Amino acid sequence: MTRRRTLRVVGTLVVTGLGAAYLLSKIDLGETGHVIANAKLGYVFGSLGIMAASVLPMAWRWQLLLTARGIRERLGWLVRAYFVSYTVGQVLPTSIGGDASRIYETTRRHSGAGGPIAGAVLLERALGGAATLVLAAIGFALAIGRYDVGAYLWVEGAFVVATIVAAVVLFSRSVRRPLARIAPLLDKLRVGKPIRAVYEGIHGYRATPRLLVGVFALTLFVQAFRVLAIWLAGKAVGVDLSPRPYYVMGPMLFLVILVPFTINGLAVRESFFVSFLGQLGVAPDPAFACGFLFFLVTVLLALPGAAILALEGVRPAAMRARDA
Repeated sequence: MTRRRTLRVVGTLVVTGLGAAYLLSKIDLGETGHVIANAKLGYVFGSLGIMAASVLPMAWRWQLLLTARGIRERLGWLVRAYFVSYTVGQVLPTSIGGDASRIYETTRRHSGAGGPIAGAVLLERALGGAATLVLAAIGFALAIGRYDVGAYLWVEGAFVVATIVAAVVLFSRSVRRPLARIAPLLDKLRVGKPIRAVYEGIHGYRATPRLLVGVFALTLFVQAFRVLAIWLAGKAVGVDLSPRPYYVMGPMLFLVILVPFTINGLAVRESFFVSFLGQLGVAPDPAFACGFLFFLVTVLLALPGAAILALEGVRPAAMRARDA
């Protein structure tokens, strides 16, 4: 086992252990199990329906970005790739694993276009982050005087600043010269070529401002729709809050589940639900149950991708048997 892999395993165990310890100090396992067992399934399936329905517009957004770089792909295949990425995200570190899956599979279909493909996927991720921050600002404005979300707003504020800086770095022409100075260092670290390809892949969208505005508007709508899935998971276990605080919570949750030290955000996600909702007067047991049900929704969303992979694995074997 290499040193890097050892550090990653140790980091995974430490972060997961701390999250589990925090949860055990807050919740009553028997009471939490009772809350989950009595969850209202209608709300759970409503949450799942929202998440599943959002795949089509996200795949269309991806298609638009690829087409702008001369990469033409069928919408049906892109929907399929999205569902497969949800499956991969269950066993690799959260959304990072899913994005890597989409980049890998699409690059195999379009040899030599790895940079633009990676750029399109990462730009999707950046637009999603920017859209959720806009929703957070709206949610915060609506929640003033009604909910106390404490220091979480400072974290979101820092994320806003980081997003603005990233946008300047990726799209500003004046920044290209300073960035060129670090190219030799990146080459020494043997990461210069892939980073340069991804940067050029994203920077190329600077020439299509109308597309960026349109895709951002679509992303904003989709993210607003997906936040309601978290709200319905809370309604299923009796969390009596309006959707408003979830528009503050949603961006933070999407950031938390990107932490690459646990598999699929295990323990970290549930700890966030208990901590954040606790600031709003929600007891630990239903707060944990809300997080667990939302995790369950993401697992159910991965089932179509698992079925697709299974079918694609069986078909080649069946064809070989038929030809034998």
